[in-house]
Amino acid sequence: MVHVVDVHVGKRIRQRRWLTGMTQQRLAELVGIKFQQIQKYETGANRVSASRLWDIADALDVPVPFFFEGLKEDEADAPIDGLPADLMADKEAMELVRSYYAIPENQRRRLFELARVLSDVA
Repeated sequence: MVHVVDVHVGKRIRQRRWLTGMTQQRLAELVGIKFQQIQKYETGANRVSASRLWDIADALDVPVPFFFEGLKEDEADAPIDGLPADLMADKEAMELVRSYYAIPENQRRRLFELARVLSDVA
């Protein structure tokens, strides 16, 4: 049976990998395993051991606690302010976030302000 913590950790691995533009194959190479194992971790089908999680955190350049952030919100699975509980699992949302952070900071701030104004109008 799949455990909610394993699913959450897997989602966080996928989110971070995707945000950095890293493939499953590349992450697997950095960690020294096959990419199929990364797939199993990301779906929560296989539990990540502590030492493997340490290696994955190092490869993704995040601290180990990153993978457990937001765990209680995931358990609730309730929408917040009209947003789905697992917004970061949505590919379009992840693409938008990655594109947003690729914009130079001064332009990004202006785009952010524009988005706030447009959302207030809607």
